[in-house]
Amino acid sequence: MARTQKIVDREASAERLLNGSVKRSYDPVVDIDWDAPLDPDKYFLPPKLISLYGTPMWDGMTRAQRIELSRQEMANIMSVGIWFENILNQALLRRIFEQDPTSRHVQYALTEMGDECRHMLMFAKLIDAVGARPFRQDPVRHRVAKNLPFLFRGNMLWVAALIGEEIFDALQRQMMSDPELQPIVHQAMRIHVAEEARHIRYARESIVRRLRHANRAEKEIVGRLLGLGGPVLAHQFVNREMYERAGLDAAEAVRQAKANPHHKAAKQLGFAKLLAFFDENDLMRGRSKSLWRATGFVA
Repeated sequence: MARTQKIVDREASAERLLNGSVKRSYDPVVDIDWDAPLDPDKYFLPPKLISLYGTPMWDGMTRAQRIELSRQEMANIMSVGIWFENILNQALLRRIFEQDPTSRHVQYALTEMGDECRHMLMFAKLIDAVGARPFRQDPVRHRVAKNLPFLFRGNMLWVAALIGEEIFDALQRQMMSDPELQPIVHQAMRIHVAEEARHIRYARESIVRRLRHANRAEKEIVGRLLGLGGPVLAHQFVNREMYERAGLDAAEAVRQAKANPHHKAAKQLGFAKLLAFFDENDLMRGRSKSLWRATGFVA
């Protein structure tokens, strides 16, 4: 009976999300004005979200240098988004390989993958449109990432999805209408936030449903591995190469960014809602919260 109820609940949720996708989906290729000229005096990220904001290096930079840093940091974030959504799509494809394609649950998974493919295309076009270049993962992270779709099973898939989606979603919500930002960035972030809201709901509801039936071992394994998200994301936020491309002393920039209280505050703001969800569902186990705290996401 419990198994039947679980499927019914999942199908009802997927039906709602499918209906929402019909009502509110976008095609960034045609919905964004890619030919609009850039404003040389506008940022690509809100200044308060730039990793060096408020540091001695920031205080010594001209507005043009700050804008260039914002261009490189935005391109880095978009590159991380492409990397993550590629991993997520592969994991979702593997998950539904043997499931019933006529179920609403599988059909919504396919719909989400379509969304994510368009997002990857949108991020790539945005990087190109602002005159930047994509950032690559280092060889070790690249090799690890190639194997993650095989490892993301059960709640580990949904927890990873939330870590990759919800933190950036919280930051992007601050970018949608900031008057100091390039209009093309506004357009891309509005599309991503609107569609990502469904993906976040899908992952959250999947976690809650699975927790009703998960055994103690699964809860412990997922809860302990969850802590690895903090160090992984923290490294992505202070990519040495983006400082080099902005013409800065990269080693000093990384040092000041890691110690920057404004940068830590931005990370904590981005993680706050997700942290509350993890705590509410008793998901963090072992040293997980300590790892997120050590990397600046928890006060």
